[in-house]
Amino acid sequence: MPQVRLSVRARSDLLRLHKFLVHKDVNVANRAMITIRDAFLLLNNAPMIGRPVLDREELRELVIDFGADGYMALYRFEPALDVLTILAIKHQREDDYN
Repeated sequence: MPQVRLSVRARSDLLRLHKFLVHKDVNVANRAMITIRDAFLLLNNAPMIGRPVLDREELRELVIDFGADGYMALYRFEPALDVLTILAIKHQREDDYN
């Protein structure tokens, strides 16, 4: 079972996404964070579940369903080290991870 780590960028993304939602509805914001956390726990048991990123074979993307849309988590799994690093997180309507 790999160790799941969040990069500094991923932590910042989580704060940004929570801050955006909390202005609309604190309960929805908290549920979104729980859903994202649960998706990361799923990666413990199935690190290859995410889809491969085109032209970046070392990276994968996890689709996290939430409401009508959801979120995307960009991650790298290093089997030799048994480490999975969440690199970035975005809402599905965002264009990219920048």
